[in-house]
Amino acid sequence: MPEPGHETVRAVDHIAVSELARVEVPAAFWRKTRTGELTAREAAVLADLFAADVVGVGLLSPRYSLIAARGAILAHAARLVARHPLRGYDAVQLASALAVARADPAARFVSFDATLNGAAAAEGLRVL
Repeated sequence: MPEPGHETVRAVDHIAVSELARVEVPAAFWRKTRTGELTAREAAVLADLFAADVVGVGLLSPRYSLIAARGAILAHAARLVARHPLRGYDAVQLASALAVARADPAARFVSFDATLNGAAAAEGLRVL
């Protein structure tokens, strides 16, 4: 079952995410198989589609830019968990988004998690 608002995200031409998304996104699909929300076949197809969006397919460029989860990003994420009730990977995603926003002030933050969206807004990001 698609997340509410998934059409909005699919309409975005290019998305920057922490490289941790390469694990987070498929993990979410496979978790949904364990709860009965997806079949194993559906999860496998979705994971493959996501992987294609990350690396590109044929002549199509990747839809995602991966932000390295290292050094300053991880240090910033560690500080963010002191200020906001975030899970570790969510803090890394937020720190990555803040790095992108410093380079591109027009960037917008997109998440389906209310806590993460609240932290992003509190940190000054424009939340879609």
